[in-house]
This record gives sequence, C-alpha cells and structure tokens, in this order.
Amino acid sequence: MSAVAFDLRSVKGFLVADARGRVVGRVESPMYGTAPDMPDALAVRSGFMRGRRLVPAEAIGVIDQSTRVIGLSVVRESIRKFL
Repeated sequence: MSAVAFDLRSVKGFLVADARGRVVGRVESPMYGTAPDMPDALAVRSGFMRGRRLVPAEAIGVIDQSTRVIGLSVVRESIRKFL
C-alpha cells in the first residue's frame, strides 16, 4: 500500500498536469497492482491516437477537487508510456 493519502478511485476524468504545468492528459482509470482494493497508479490518456501514460501515486503532488486537476511532482518525460 502506498504512503500517499490520495483517494485515486474517484479521479476518473481529471486533467493531469506535470511539474512544469504542461498537460499530460486525462485520467482514464485507476490501476491496481500491489493491493486489490487500493489503486497505486493512474492510466492517463494523452490524446487521440497517442496512447496512455502510467502515473504512479508517488508522482502525484496535489489533487484539486474543485477544478478537477491533478498536479504532478515530476515532468512529463519521466512518466512511462504504455499501449
């Protein structure tokens, strides 16, 4: 289980921005790995035909519920891409 106190189960559709303020994409779904009941990463859709990025919970700096934006503590290039 991650030490991050964010609830990643309810952030579907949120906009994700990196540490420089550049848009990474929108949250497509939470990703479960180490525990079956708590997600430890997010699948972020970069855009049409651009694939997805796997954003680990440790890379999340802040989640703003009012604006539905997730701010990361890392730059976009350090986030892994996947199909």
